[in-house]
Amino acid sequence: MTNPIVKPFWDKPTGSWQYVFHDPETMKGAIVDPVLDFDPLAAATGFSNAHRILEYIRAEGIAVEWILDTHPHADHFSAAPYLADILKAPRGIGEKVRKVQALWKEIYHLPDFPTDGSQWDRLFADGDEFKVGNLPVKVMFSPGHTLASVTYVCGDAAFVHDTLMMPDVGSSRADFPGGSSAELYHTIQRIFALPENTRLFIGHDYAPDGREEQCEATVAEHKARNKHFKDNPSEAEYRAVREARDATLGLPERMLAALQINIRGGRLPEPEADGRSYLKIPLNYFESRA
Repeated sequence: MTNPIVKPFWDKPTGSWQYVFHDPETMKGAIVDPVLDFDPLAAATGFSNAHRILEYIRAEGIAVEWILDTHPHADHFSAAPYLADILKAPRGIGEKVRKVQALWKEIYHLPDFPTDGSQWDRLFADGDEFKVGNLPVKVMFSPGHTLASVTYVCGDAAFVHDTLMMPDVGSSRADFPGGSSAELYHTIQRIFALPENTRLFIGHDYAPDGREEQCEATVAEHKARNKHFKDNPSEAEYRAVREARDATLGLPERMLAALQINIRGGRLPEPEADGRSYLKIPLNYFESRA
């Protein structure tokens, strides 16, 4: 079976990975987790990441058939609607996004906000399949980091978002509202059941200890070297390590801004009478870990 060609794009300010993958036979492709630039001090958005992706797909001659979110991100804005408007491609996300919308609707106190997932063109269920060119793509429900996360598996590539980090870092946090270290453990076990040569493309890398940023390792490499899984921990052992680490972490710098954009599918709030959009910050909902 033909495997996809995968092109990663790194956003240094947020440590985020975004991807384009395509079928080399048909030159049809998909975009995964594109980043909309956001300067949190100026509250200014921008399109440099999206334009890098557009330049690449135009240079390669890729026809984009899907723009895919793995989950509503807490650390960056989604550029999916901006790219969809330009490329006329449908957008998809996991169906459990409706639960994330309902949760954050209450946190942000948005009484009129619709929580039916209608901001996307398709809501994928666990086990759903669709095609990019001639390549089948399977959807795996992958909760833990969030309660809505999904993994997209295409040939020997799996886009595992914020479940795993690179092997020298381990796994992703599970302490956001709706997160669960227990569910994350079982999600990662399910990912590890994929073929050993499956390339796992992660959602973030912060390039620790001065090494270059990385985005890819195989299932076999994670089993052998992943900081949290190389010793084959039990669920209880893993949860103890994950929860102890999470207790030391503050909220992501952009989280309270990003989630109210991303539960809208990446759209900014409707402009007010002056033509400008505004964000809401829920004071004292979260405890400071400073």
